[in-house]
Amino acid sequence: MTIRRRIVTIVVAFAAVAVAVVIWAPTVGSTSISLSRAFDSSIPWEDNVDAQIFFVARLPRVLSGAIVGAALAAAGVVLQAMLRNPLATPFTLGVSSGGALGAMLAIALGLDLGMLGVSSVPIASFAGSLVAIGIVYWLASSQKRGLSTNVLLLAGVTLNSFFSALILFVQYMADFTESFRTVRWLMGDLDVGSYSPILAALPFLLAAFAMFAVLPRTLNLLTMGEDVAAARGVEVIRAQRLAFLSASLATGAAVSLGGPIGFIGIVVPHLVRLMVGSDHRVVLPAATLFGAAFTVICDLAARTIMAPLELPVGIVTALIGGPFFLWLLVKKS
Repeated sequence: MTIRRRIVTIVVAFAAVAVAVVIWAPTVGSTSISLSRAFDSSIPWEDNVDAQIFFVARLPRVLSGAIVGAALAAAGVVLQAMLRNPLATPFTLGVSSGGALGAMLAIALGLDLGMLGVSSVPIASFAGSLVAIGIVYWLASSQKRGLSTNVLLLAGVTLNSFFSALILFVQYMADFTESFRTVRWLMGDLDVGSYSPILAALPFLLAAFAMFAVLPRTLNLLTMGEDVAAARGVEVIRAQRLAFLSASLATGAAVSLGGPIGFIGIVVPHLVRLMVGSDHRVVLPAATLFGAAFTVICDLAARTIMAPLELPVGIVTALIGGPFFLWLLVKKS
């Protein structure tokens, strides 16, 4: 089978799974609904309770989960290849902590930044992510020798710890109600009540995925080392900048939409590699689609497993991702 045909076959298979999950998930919940009735245009909207539950109450949440999962999984693939570190995640470079700090400040200080139907929290979160991206990039490129991946990694880990300390400080100073909101958001919150936050995040995600689209072959070469990549005609510095900016932009937009949902960016890429191999021309699109389906299913479990109580989706992904991460550490040691 040629590589082109293999890519098409695998992408179509993973896309079919992702689409099926996205269509099926909104039909599951505390109130059962009929998919055929929800799409029956002969029933007036005001009388069609199934359509109202499907399109208003559940579909925005499912779409948010799919988008966040796709973005974090793709960012994980790109960062693991760029840093040549299988344990790298979208949260390694401090972008998610920057976004979380922005959200915490918006909640604790009651900032009024809302616009175009989007509340203050996702806007402040994305702004915090941009600040983190700027600081890490400046530190990694300040040595005038291009983009140092070692400095990038160290700066990201350090910034992650620093922002985490600031988040704890903000939580400590907040009152009980604000503190509960911040803790709830930090656990991952896909309870999106409208399409406005999705539409607001979409331009940044599309820009990130446009950059992802030109990276797979380059990532294959970067995983063999910078010298090998340069010898094969890759502009290493430009490729690393593109990988860093695209992964950071996707992470920032995903965190602003659903909070810092952990482990997706490490669990999904490795699971997909076990299924399809290590060629990034296959892994990147497959992980994107599998990440979407994986996150939607985790969120479905979060809102049904202890119904009517809803768990934060981050708890479910952590329960799956924690043991997987430890298994990965043992396997690599």
